[in-house]
Amino acid sequence: MFLYCGIACRRKFFWCYRLLSTYVTKTRYLFELKEDDDACKKAQQTGAFYLFHGLAPLLQTSAHQYLAPRHSLLELERLLGKFGQDAQRIEDSVLIGCSEQQEAWFALDLGLDSSFSIRASLHKPEMETELKGSFIELRKALFQLNARDASMLSTAQALLRWHDAHQFCSRSGQPTKKNVAGSKRVCPSNNIIYYPQMAPVVITLVSDGTRCLLARQSSFPKGMYSALAGFCDIGESVEETIRREVAEEVGLEVESLQYCASQHWPFPSGSLMIACHATVKPGQTEIQVNLRELETAAWFSHDEVATALKRKGPYTQQQNGTFPFWLPPKLAISHQLIKEWVEKQTCSSLPA
Repeated sequence: MFLYCGIACRRKFFWCYRLLSTYVTKTRYLFELKEDDDACKKAQQTGAFYLFHGLAPLLQTSAHQYLAPRHSLLELERLLGKFGQDAQRIEDSVLIGCSEQQEAWFALDLGLDSSFSIRASLHKPEMETELKGSFIELRKALFQLNARDASMLSTAQALLRWHDAHQFCSRSGQPTKKNVAGSKRVCPSNNIIYYPQMAPVVITLVSDGTRCLLARQSSFPKGMYSALAGFCDIGESVEETIRREVAEEVGLEVESLQYCASQHWPFPSGSLMIACHATVKPGQTEIQVNLRELETAAWFSHDEVATALKRKGPYTQQQNGTFPFWLPPKLAISHQLIKEWVEKQTCSSLPA
């Protein structure tokens, strides 16, 4: 028995070590591609490209889900040639990841201005016909993508958007130049290096012990409620941001905080969503909605939220003119926050 346990433990250790080794190898390969232009150009030869037009990814429909097709360098060169474009346009692509087999993945936007093209933007309808797909806004398509494509396209859009908005040095006003991987831009006149940035955002599920507070903005789909969210101000900690946002938006004072998880979010231009749970002071639960920030906010019971979690779209207007109460889809970190709260409430209500 002791020998069996020893063998099992060694196998488990070797399995964990092998997974770690794969991750480390992949991570260091990506680091090499970001730092070495020649290595990145070589990786493009065997890599795969996701295509965008005006920051909208190329997608194809399959069984009520969107799929993101990939193209080889040779296919991309043929496509550009067919539409009278110089293959140098590929230098506008950005590195967005790689497989465990070290196949590098890139993203290229065919609809943004390019220094390598006589015609800045390729004609969208013609491209869609040729590519047998559609360029669809990521905000509309995100929740109909599988988890890997959603993450990959979110990263790609954020990087492409950043490069499009940072083509000039803020100090000299001169054009900046990106490295091959797109992990940075450099001003040739003063060697200032610019790196892609994300904006930290807190998203907080407030509860009073038995209920959770959910809100909606006018821009939300009809009937959808979510947790409170807001950008961190300069000089603020995450805790300070949560307390300020809750006070600003619903007029409540937070008593305790607990970190949950984080998620990259491509909207509006690349954010790091930091998800937390918060409780309010006992007896101080009267909501005062800031109508400049929110359309409405309300307390919801465990049963109401648990029922909403089980609902599946699409959500249509009811006979009385209202829409059913529903929650963000599974890919959104707000869904994870809300589900975690429901599960905790369910466990606490079970008999000991």
